Amino acid sequence: MTDKIKPVYLLAGGRGGNRSKEGIILQAMFREYGIPSPSVAYVGTASGDSKMFFGFITGAFKKAGAGKVTHAVMTPKKADMKKAGDILESADIIFVSGGDVEAGMDVLKQKSMVKFLGDLYRQGKPFFGISAGSIMLAREWIRWPDPDDDSTAEIFPCLDIAPVICDTHAEDDDWEELKALLALEKEGTRGYGIPSGGTIKVYPHGKVEALGDVIPQYINRGGKVIRLDDLVPVELT
Repeated sequence: MTDKIKPVYLLAGGRGGNRSKEGIILQAMFREYGIPSPSVAYVGTASGDSKMFFGFITGAFKKAGAGKVTHAVMTPKKADMKKAGDILESADIIFVSGGDVEAGMDVLKQKSMVKFLGDLYRQGKPFFGISAGSIMLAREWIRWPDPDDDSTAEIFPCLDIAPVICDTHAEDDDWEELKALLALEKEGTRGYGIPSGGTIKVYPHGKVEALGDVIPQYINRGGKVIRLDDLVPVELT
């Protein structure tokens, strides 16, 4: 079964001039998966299944070579979950959108989709995400039940499809949340900061490659969060 499992692409998404990198990475990803004009199932729970988000990202995917992009709507109370499941099962690739990590995971848990998505991945379905969607595809994330009390910080599980911990777009605050998460993790846990325009490609057994930009990486060493050498991006083919 492991031979069928595909690498997961975790993008931060472009901002301003970085959008051109995003398109190049998407094109390289579609080529690697080897499916001409792949159909894409869109998981938008992190944005409340915003139609605006869906319309914006659909254009970017088609420009990069995707075929049909279909919204697997799950957030509404009366969402047709059989239809959403059929969309996810029939698509060539599954995409998880940006927005709010915790809100997106809450919907997937409430609608019993966490195991469903994990099973599709283990059966060989390719996955990729952007921004909050990249964090959702990773192992876990951090929240503060009381935003004014740092001592309330706690870890919550994500999809664990990509066996890593990451953050996105947080280069301007020096990866503050990623470091807070790593401080709560066990010794030796690594985390990756994906800047705007950057991507990490995560292989099934945890190997990580940088694409599009340098990727800062950190580790919990003796209870302290230490910065390791940055990952240098590999050349796209």
